[in-house]
Amino acid sequence: MKIQSLLVATLLVAVAGTTVCVAKDVDTKWQKHHPRREQVNNRLHRQNARIHEEVKEGDMSKAQAAKLHQDDRQIRQEERDMASQDHSHVTKQEQKTLNQQENQVSKDIGH
Repeated sequence: MKIQSLLVATLLVAVAGTTVCVAKDVDTKWQKHHPRREQVNNRLHRQNARIHEEVKEGDMSKAQAAKLHQDDRQIRQEERDMASQDHSHVTKQEQKTLNQQENQVSKDIGH
């Protein structure tokens, strides 16, 4: 009986985990209509997590992290400013420009 209960519990956890993964992969209406902005914002989110991880591991000071967070905030504000010029969309060239700025911050995180 214990084995059956354990098997049922394991299956429920597996199904719940699959449901969460599927739900994460579904884009919202905004994401579908603004793929360039979503890409830029997702990258900023990942860089934010990397900065926090570097501080947590002791590889970066809080002052260095604050500077990188400020750089990311400026990029995010620039993304919003660009979008406000084109009915909430970002052009390919604007996305390229934002990605170049993110590349520099990314290099700074790694050092």
